[in-house]
Amino acid sequence: MNRLFLRVFLRFFLPVLLSVAVASAIVYVAIAHVFGDPVEDLARRQAAGQIFLLEQYVDKAPADEWLDRLNKVREVSGSHYDLLPLARARTLLPATSQAALTRGDVVLDLPGKAFLRRVDLDGARYVGSETEVVRARDLPIDLGVALEMEALRFLIVALVLLVPIGLWSRRHWQGLQALGRVADEFGAGNLAARARMAPSASMYPLAERMHGMAGRIDSLLAAQTSLLHSVSHELRTPIARLAFGLALLEDASDDPALHRRIAAMGGDVEELNALVGELLAMTRLDSDQALQREHVDLAPLLHGCVASLAPMPGSTVVMDVTLDAGLGSIDADPRLLSRAVCNLLGNARRYADTRVVLGAARVDGVVTIAVEDDGPGIPGDEREQVFAPFYRLDRSRDRATGGFGLGLAIARKAVQLHGGSLHVEDGQMGGARMVITLPAQAGTHSR
Repeated sequence: MNRLFLRVFLRFFLPVLLSVAVASAIVYVAIAHVFGDPVEDLARRQAAGQIFLLEQYVDKAPADEWLDRLNKVREVSGSHYDLLPLARARTLLPATSQAALTRGDVVLDLPGKAFLRRVDLDGARYVGSETEVVRARDLPIDLGVALEMEALRFLIVALVLLVPIGLWSRRHWQGLQALGRVADEFGAGNLAARARMAPSASMYPLAERMHGMAGRIDSLLAAQTSLLHSVSHELRTPIARLAFGLALLEDASDDPALHRRIAAMGGDVEELNALVGELLAMTRLDSDQALQREHVDLAPLLHGCVASLAPMPGSTVVMDVTLDAGLGSIDADPRLLSRAVCNLLGNARRYADTRVVLGAARVDGVVTIAVEDDGPGIPGDEREQVFAPFYRLDRSRDRATGGFGLGLAIARKAVQLHGGSLHVEDGQMGGARMVITLPAQAGTHSR
């Protein structure tokens, strides 16, 4: 469950984070396009003194004194001023800045920590001044500070976008976690579980639909269980009357042919009675809310399962038991666990040719119980279907070998109530291998 939530979180959080980064970049580019490059603006403010000297002191001089004032600025300023041909100045600037230089604007050369500006556009200051550019180098421009300021601006924009998105996402995330916990409880069979949410919660409509779905499923299952339980109980009475009537009829007649017919009918009645018993067992498993757990020694329980199997007339199948010495005990309901193992053994014996092997082992606190036979096996595409109620691999088999199709369903349900699993594998003897896996329980121990 934690891994699932981690995947959902990453799939949700990373796109949100990426969206915030993209949105912040778009906002930054839009601001820079409308109001100018913030880095250049900050650098221009750092070089404002030198620009002021040029524009407000040097340029304010009469035409014949312009060069004199420029020389005076050279003497007192920490920056270096020189004159460049306009053609050469253009080569020092990117294409996006050349038009501004041609118009007579002050153009910054950030990598060179300099600015350039044409002397004048009309050549009024001195002969040839329209083709020259004044350049100021070694300006007090600190790009590190500029970049830090821009990074701070970018971070502020990102936080302004991220905080509301984070708060909005947090509410959704909490709702998803609550629904995930309820879904886990639904999967564990607790259809009464509910996610408590305020009507204003973003996930409230989905939670209400889940609750409605769970309620309808719970009602249907309860109705099905009640109907099956009632019908099974109601069948007991006519079955008992049939058995009693057949016994009286057998005692009242000496006809061997009639006795054989009565015996066959008695077998049908016994089969029907056994089917009703299996149905009742299924309904009891579906209605069990808690196991009657106790410390169970596994080795005696498994040997008892083998000993409790009723003899099968005409069968020559050998039952072998191979249990690890450190099998120990486990917290379990002995009645249900025995029922699951006995059902697997009975099923394996019906389909085995000569041999059935019951094995069990404990590895790292996990108990594995395996029942293997040397029969025809189970096709791969039917290994899940065999655990469905009333499913038979070969529907042409009669009741002597086919059973009712409930044994494996009851076994899986009993194992799942213990928190374990039951599945089919290929056996080493050529047949099927039914494997029960039971997780370690609190209080389990090995002897």
